[in-house]
Amino acid sequence: MLFLIYGSDEYGRSEALAALKARVPAEVADLNVTTLDGRRATLDDLATACEAMPFLADRRLVIVYDLLKHQKAGKDRDDLRAYLERVPDACDLVFLESDDVDKRSSLFTFLKKHAEIRECMPREGAELLRWLHDRAKHLGVTLDTDAAQRLTLLAGNDGRLLVTELTKLATFVGHGGHITVRDVDLLVADTQEQNLFAFIDELSARRRSAALTALRRLLDDGQAAQYILFMMARQVRILLGVKDLAAQRLRPDDIATRLGQKPFVVRKAIEQARGFSLADLQRLHQRLLELDHASKTGRAEIEAGLELIVAGLCS
Repeated sequence: MLFLIYGSDEYGRSEALAALKARVPAEVADLNVTTLDGRRATLDDLATACEAMPFLADRRLVIVYDLLKHQKAGKDRDDLRAYLERVPDACDLVFLESDDVDKRSSLFTFLKKHAEIRECMPREGAELLRWLHDRAKHLGVTLDTDAAQRLTLLAGNDGRLLVTELTKLATFVGHGGHITVRDVDLLVADTQEQNLFAFIDELSARRRSAALTALRRLLDDGQAAQYILFMMARQVRILLGVKDLAAQRLRPDDIATRLGQKPFVVRKAIEQARGFSLADLQRLHQRLLELDHASKTGRAEIEAGLELIVAGLCS
C-alpha cells in the first residue's frame, strides 16, 4: 500500500509514521523496515527495498524521506510514477515529506487517487485548543481553557514543544490533576522571550550579523515590529534595573523580587548586562523611545529603524 505523509508539523508527521511502524512486529522490525534518503536514492534503490520479501512478517515497510521535494519533472518522475503501479502488495511504501508538496505534479495526482494521505500542518485557533484538551485527557489530567490559551501564547503551535510542555505540566499536577494558568506561568518558558534573550545576547556581544539575524527571526516568528520595539525597551529597562541593583550587591533572587521578574529572567539579564556600560543602555533606551515616537508620527519605519539601531550599537 502507498502512503503520503507531508506538512510542516514535525510532531504530526512523527506520530503518523509511528502508527505505521507499530504494524511491524517489534522483534523483526530491523529486518523489515528500510529507510531511504530521497535526495540520493535512485529508482533502483527504491525497487530493491520494496521488492525484498518480508522476513518472519506479513509485510515490509519502506520509508522514503523528501523524495517528492527533490524529484525533478521529466523522465525520472515519469519512471517513478510508473513503478508505483508495480509496488508489491506485501510492501507498505511511505513518502514522508517535511514540507508542503506540489499538488499540481503528476506524482501527487497519482498518490491522491491510490495512496492514503495524511496532511500534517500546524494547528491554529479552536482546533489547536481542542487538540490540547484531548492530549491532556490522554495524560490523565484536565486543562483549563485559559491555561490552554496561555500555553499556546507562550509555546506557540509547535506540536512537539506543546506535548513536551503539557507532559511536564501533567507530571507536576499528578494523575487526575487540574492544570491552571498559574501552573503554566510557573513551568512554561516564553519562546518569544527566549528569542528576545538570544537577540540581546548578540547585541551585548556586538555581533552585528548575528544580532540582525536574531532580529529577523523575531520578525519571522510573526510578531509585529511595534511589539518587538516594546519588548526591547522593556528588556533594556530590566537591564538598567539589574545593573543598578547588582552594584548594590543584592542576590539575584532579591533583585527579581525588587523588579517583579522571574528569577531566571534576572539571572539571564545579569549575564547580558555585563556586555553593556550604563551609558550604552541609557543611549539604547533613548534611541528606542525616539524610534517609537518617530514611527507614530510617520517619520520612521520600525523594522528599518531597529536594524539601524543594531548596526549602530554593533559598529
